[in-house]
Amino acid sequence: MLTRTGLATTLISLSAAILFSCDQHKTADSQQEAGAHSTAAAVPDSSVSAVTVATTAPPADTIPADAATIYARPQVPILCYHQIRDWRASDSKQGKDYIVPVARFEEHIKMLADSGYHAILPDQLLDYLNYGKPLPPKPVMLTFDDTNLDQYTNALPVLDKYGFKGVFFVMTVSLGRPRYMTRAQVKELSDKGHVIGSHTWDHHNVKKFAGNDWVTQVEKPTRQLEEITGKPVLYFAYPFGLWNEQAIPELKQRGFVAAFQLATHRDAQEPLYTIRRTIASGYWNAGTLYKTMRSRFEPDTTTPSGAIAVQ
Repeated sequence: MLTRTGLATTLISLSAAILFSCDQHKTADSQQEAGAHSTAAAVPDSSVSAVTVATTAPPADTIPADAATIYARPQVPILCYHQIRDWRASDSKQGKDYIVPVARFEEHIKMLADSGYHAILPDQLLDYLNYGKPLPPKPVMLTFDDTNLDQYTNALPVLDKYGFKGVFFVMTVSLGRPRYMTRAQVKELSDKGHVIGSHTWDHHNVKKFAGNDWVTQVEKPTRQLEEITGKPVLYFAYPFGLWNEQAIPELKQRGFVAAFQLATHRDAQEPLYTIRRTIASGYWNAGTLYKTMRSRFEPDTTTPSGAIAVQ
C-alpha cells in the first residue's frame, strides 16, 4: 500500500499548480511541460548512421491541469454537516444552524437521491479537477466535521439507506470521549468506504498556528488517523473554515493533496487547497437546500436532466 506521504509526493511532483477567508495573491507552481520529441545521437564512427530515438508523450490524463484550469472548472456542490440530532430546549438560535434534526437530515438526503444526485468522494473530485475526468451526473459531496457521535448513530443509517458515502473530518482529541466517536467507529466508517480526513487535534484555528503547532495539531493527529484506518489520510478541513496562505505549504509538506474551507472565495493560485463547502443549516428544508446548492456553486442556468421539482 502506498504511504500517505508517498502517494502525495507522487501527486505533488506531477502537479502544475495546486490548490479553501482571505483574498490574497499566491504564486502558482509552474507546470512541467511534456511532449513528443526526437533526439539525434551523434556517433563518432562516420560509418555508423545517426540514431533517432522517439519518445512518446505521456497520456493527457496523467498531467495535472494548471491552477487557472482547475479554478475555471464548474464547482461541485459540497455540503458540510456537524451535529445530526433533534433540537433541545437548550440549543441557541445560532447553534441550530449547525444541528440538523434527524428527520430533516433524511429529508435532505432523500431529496438528493430522488433528484438524481450522486455522492462523490475526494479522489473523484481531484481526478475531475486535475485531469478533467468525468463525474457522475449531478455530483454532490457530503462532508461531516468534528467527530460527533450522532454522525455515526443518526447520519450513517440514512447514508446507508440511500447508498451514499461521505467524508468525515476527524478532530482526534475527541476520540472516545462522551458524545464523540470511538476509534473503532472511525475505522468502521473507513472500512465501509467512507473517507476519513484530518481536522486537527483540537479544532485550533490554523491562522494562529505558531512554533510546533503544525506537528501537534496536524502531523501527529493525521498519523494517528492513518494508524486507525490503515489508509493514507490525504484531505484536510480547516477548523472554522479559516485559512491563510502560510497554511498551504505546510499542508503540502505533510502530504495533503487538497484542503476544504467553507463558503469564502477560493484562491485562484491554490484552488485545490481552498475548495469551497457550504454548511447545511438545521433550518433548511429540502427545497431550501436544493436552491442554496444551485445558487452557491455556480450552477448551470438550465434545469439538470432528471431533476425533480422541489417546493
